[in-house]
Amino acid sequence: MSYQLPSLNALRAFEATARHLSFKEASHELFVTPGAVSQQVKALEEELGTPLFRRFSRKIELTEAGQHLLPHVQQAFKGISEAASHLMERHQAGTLKVSLPPAFAIKWAAPRITGFQQQYPDIDVHLHASAKLVDFSKQDFDLAIRWGFGKYPGLRSERLLSVNFFPVCSPKLKKGPHPLEKPSDLKYHTLLHGENRHEWPLWINALGLQDVVDATRGPSFSNDGMVLQAAIEGQGVALGDSILVEKDLHAGLLIKLFDITFPTNVAYYMVCPEERWDLPKIKYFREWLIAESQKTEMVGDHDTRDYRLQDLLGLV
Repeated sequence: MSYQLPSLNALRAFEATARHLSFKEASHELFVTPGAVSQQVKALEEELGTPLFRRFSRKIELTEAGQHLLPHVQQAFKGISEAASHLMERHQAGTLKVSLPPAFAIKWAAPRITGFQQQYPDIDVHLHASAKLVDFSKQDFDLAIRWGFGKYPGLRSERLLSVNFFPVCSPKLKKGPHPLEKPSDLKYHTLLHGENRHEWPLWINALGLQDVVDATRGPSFSNDGMVLQAAIEGQGVALGDSILVEKDLHAGLLIKLFDITFPTNVAYYMVCPEERWDLPKIKYFREWLIAESQKTEMVGDHDTRDYRLQDLLGLV
């Protein structure tokens, strides 16, 4: 439906002038000159074909036409204002649904989320832990955290946390019958694997220990959180993601072995459609995530050798 409407600026000038019965007071409210307000009102009167004010030397009064028009204009502006406020509130408050990898959710995000809720009590965050990539066109998510190189066609991404890898185990395992003093000592211990089982063979081969340590043996788990929990329980040695093991290292539940770290180009990224990137509730959460990431230590110095784990893993 097509509507034939007067200028909205002229209607705003009329409504403010009618409320104050003063061009000067209306100009203060609208941040323009009194002359500009008077011209806008005069243009509206000419467009409508009727005077809206009686002008006297020191005051103005609404005409009958002005009295008739005023409540309709105010009602229309109120409706627009309420609709706009409602839309803004929907994006500033309510539920924020975030998809993220299970281990990252448990080990990094969940322990910190209370801080965001205290800062933004009107936004209820729903963390959905899943290894599957969310499809924003079909699923109702506001933001996702992904592990990789940040190349996600059709989506905007921003690096959150860089990642490196190193062996970890429980303190009691390191000091057990076969102390873990050097990488070759792994031959006496169980290796704990992720679901795809390729990290340990690559790490062992990169050190030239494939004839000493059988990197194919040991149990595997469907997510990294389970791998790390098995390591905490002393069931074997895990190849840890520096972000996921941070709190367990500080708590003394795990220890870093050998001072050898795989530097990589992989990282955790914040991801969502471009058009939603700056919606207030998403922006607030992104800014909070960045602030939290800056508090996170990158555990362990890099070994001087360049293992180029991203090439070894075949990641692009």
